[in-house]
Amino acid sequence: MTTTSLAGALRPQMTGTVLTAEDAGFGPATQLWNGRIGRRPALVVAPADAADVAAAVTFARERGLAVSVRGGGHNIAGTALADGGLAIDMSGFRDVSVDPVERTATVGGGCRLGDVDRATQAHGLATPLGFISRVGVAGLTLGGGLGVLTRRFGWTVDNLVAAEVVTADGAVRETSRDAEPDLFWALRGAGANLGVVTRFTYRLHRVGPDVYGGLIAWPFERAAEVMDGYRAFTATAPRELAVWFMLLTAPPEPFVPAEWHGRKLCAMAVCYSGDPGDGDEVVAPLRALGEPALDLLSPAPYTQIQSYLDDTEPEGMHYDWRTEYAGELTGDLLATMRDLFADCPAPMADIGLLHLAGALNEHADDDGAVGNRDARYVMGVKGMWPPGEPQAARFREWVAAAGDRIRPHGLGRTYINFQGPDEADDRVRASYGANYPRLLAIKRRYDPDNVFRSNRNIRP
Repeated sequence: MTTTSLAGALRPQMTGTVLTAEDAGFGPATQLWNGRIGRRPALVVAPADAADVAAAVTFARERGLAVSVRGGGHNIAGTALADGGLAIDMSGFRDVSVDPVERTATVGGGCRLGDVDRATQAHGLATPLGFISRVGVAGLTLGGGLGVLTRRFGWTVDNLVAAEVVTADGAVRETSRDAEPDLFWALRGAGANLGVVTRFTYRLHRVGPDVYGGLIAWPFERAAEVMDGYRAFTATAPRELAVWFMLLTAPPEPFVPAEWHGRKLCAMAVCYSGDPGDGDEVVAPLRALGEPALDLLSPAPYTQIQSYLDDTEPEGMHYDWRTEYAGELTGDLLATMRDLFADCPAPMADIGLLHLAGALNEHADDDGAVGNRDARYVMGVKGMWPPGEPQAARFREWVAAAGDRIRPHGLGRTYINFQGPDEADDRVRASYGANYPRLLAIKRRYDPDNVFRSNRNIRP
């Protein structure tokens, strides 16, 4: 069937909108954050409710079309779209309902992180989400979810209470630890493989509205000293404190002193979610390193901390990442990171460490498909360059080679949401480790035809 006839057959079944390439709105609905990836679905569906989602999934399954789901469209691998498939645009599902007494939030499957943070912070509450406010909640959660509150409260999925999901058979299912527990278990870390989540319910915690944080940075020439300080500091840091380390080239932003523009720095992004009045004391060991190029640490609204890195990942740039979980920061790893960045040819690339150790390590490894309960850091190489960059091939080669060099220092696994489009399929199996066989059995039960295959796929 032609796309026009497909759309004609589906529209009578829908309350929402069905778009083809000839329709206004198709272009914006098929743009991805990672401009390096261009994919063209046959149809885009903007459902009005869960019944519409069920009708679209059933329609796609009966015609052999891959179903993809576009929330924020921010996935590095571009999984929100599938060539020739049916894309479900969840951007209309943006409602957030907070119960401050029960400390839960019920969140539509099209919400961005900023939507949830703003609604929950009105009550001085939060749940662990990511660190770029434009990221979609659904994709973040279904891959496990990590952010500046992970050390205190675990993966995002450790705080997921329930979910409404449309599975490949077109059924709308309510899931929790007590209702369809196998499906709920799989959603918590591999959910993109199992269905379209239309509603999430999260457990909330007392956080904010003000926290303490920001950015502090030193000249790259002091990287060995600063990285040793970071290793020592994170080994004993309280769980309320997340400190993420980056080797980067200073951007020409107003908050960066002009004399540092274009120069290499070693920086730390900080969020202390305890009493902000204690912040200066808590970060005193960092300031004791002395003579920073910039120090922007201060009390600030939690919502500001959750969005101040937004401009570091602008939409439409070309991205390539390589990441790995690490259990410890060895001297060899830190030296490798310094050597790699010293020779980095891409002016907008960075190399970093995300400190995660804490609550997530106290769960059993089979508590949710996400696993990786021995992870204490994520280490990563992030390449970014503008469209049409003449050295793009060279930059991609550097990212891949740098990833190969850091990998032996890690645990052999990585966060599924950080896996790029060029990474081998065996990285998916490795990321789930001992949970993979159970996950495969659940995939075969709920999606035997692999309708949901526009993802880091578990092939049934």
